[in-house]
Order: sequence, then C-alpha cells, then structure tokens
Amino acid sequence: MTLIQILILAVIQGTAELLPVSSSAHVIMAEKFMGLDPTSPEMTLLLVMLHTGTMFSTLVYFWSSWKKTYFSSMAQCRLNGRFLITATVCTGIVGLALLFIIKHIVFRHSPDFEIENLFGIAWLMALALAMGGLLIVASSRIKEQSNGQLSVSKSMIIGAVQGLCLPFRGFSRSGATISTALVLGVARRRAEEFSFALAVVITPAIIIKEALRAYKAQAAAAMSHRDMLMHLALPSLFGMALSFVAGLIALRWLSRWLEHDRWHLFGAYCLVAAAVVYWVG
Repeated sequence: MTLIQILILAVIQGTAELLPVSSSAHVIMAEKFMGLDPTSPEMTLLLVMLHTGTMFSTLVYFWSSWKKTYFSSMAQCRLNGRFLITATVCTGIVGLALLFIIKHIVFRHSPDFEIENLFGIAWLMALALAMGGLLIVASSRIKEQSNGQLSVSKSMIIGAVQGLCLPFRGFSRSGATISTALVLGVARRRAEEFSFALAVVITPAIIIKEALRAYKAQAAAAMSHRDMLMHLALPSLFGMALSFVAGLIALRWLSRWLEHDRWHLFGAYCLVAAAVVYWVG
C-alpha cells in the first residue's frame, strides 16, 4: 500500500465518513479500483484509523456546542448521559443479535466467518446505500420541530437503528441516526449533535477490536513488531491525520445542508451511488 493510495483513501474516508453517504462503501469501492483487498486486516485497520481521525475532528468541531448542551449543568450532563448510554446499549443489543443471526443462520455456523466478510459484497452495499438514501429523503420531508427534544424512548430507537448499520457497509450510520431523530421530531441541530456524540462513544470499541484483529493477523504471518510498525501502524497514522482535516471540512458541509433544507440531496446521492456500486460490483 503506497502513500498515494493512503492519501486517496484518507480524503474519501474523511469526507464521506461525516457526511450521510457511507464512507465505508466509498472506501471499499476505492480499494477495489486500486486492487486492494477490503477484507484484509491491513485494510480494516487502516479504515479504523481513518475513523479515529474523523472522531477527533468530530470532537474538535462539536466541542463548543456540546459544552452548552451536555455540560451546562450537572442535571443536563446526567440527562444526556442517560440518553447516550441507553442508545449505546440498544446499539450493542441489536448489533450483536444481527451478528448472531448472520453467523449462525445465514452462514450456518461457519467457523471462519467474520463480519468483515460482508464488506466486499457489492450488491449488499448497494442495497444498504439505497435503504439509507430512502430514509434520508423521507426524513427530509418531515417538518422540523424547532424545540424537539430527545427522550429515553427516542434514544432507544435511534440506538437500535445505529445497531442495524454496524454489519452493513453502505448503510450510513450518521445518515440513519440523524434521519431517525428527525422522523421522531428531534430538532435538526440536536439530532446532529446526538448522532455524532454516539459516534464518539462507539468508535473506541471498534478501534480496539480491529487493532486486536490486525495483531492476530501479524502473529499468524510471523511478522515482526518492527514490520508491524512500518507496514501497518505508520501508514495508518498518516491516514488518520489526513482524515482529521477532511472530516472538519465535511462536518461544516453537513451542518450547512442540514440546516438549510438540503438534507434530501444526500439521500439522492446515496440512491445514485447505490446504482453505481451495484453496476460496478
């Protein structure tokens, strides 16, 4: 994997990750065009490090507004913490249930199955992109309730929808969670803040999982720690820095379109992208 390839993937990931268009689907298709294996440990670790870069850009971008929303008082901190915990628990329940169903029913207890095996299936990505696009378009037609607030029940539904996104590359996490919040009557800015707060909560767990997967692959290949550093860690850190910058730009773009009634355009893009992915695949 060359630095040019990492640069391309970082820009695509950093831009698309924080837009509701599924960064994973875009990155996976880019990897295929460049002759890279999107299911390899090297690629999944790079993808997670790129996610890390966008997580830091999310923290930087939203920090001032989160201080007002989440940390303005102890009561607000407890209330919003309850929403985040509730949503994250629902995400875990739905995500693990889906993993069990896919592994033990769809793949019939295959001992070699890993959820990453789904990442290279083009028609599945196309279907997920189309479903995400339709959800975005539908939510854009909901009249905004300027004072629409979260509740425990709403956070449970948003978290459950986020869990549906985890196994399927193409089903945008940000697009699905923001759209679900809009359908439930949550104000647009509040929906955006909550969606990306959820991302910050779940990203560290994903990073740890993929880091362990890459380490096991390194051990199985008898790769030295020095080679591991040179061939996996350093390129991934370079990509993380690039995705951080691209993520800041993408967040500004998303906020403007969401708050100026252009949210449906992201949905239209997802539908077009679904057709392209299906045709290419």
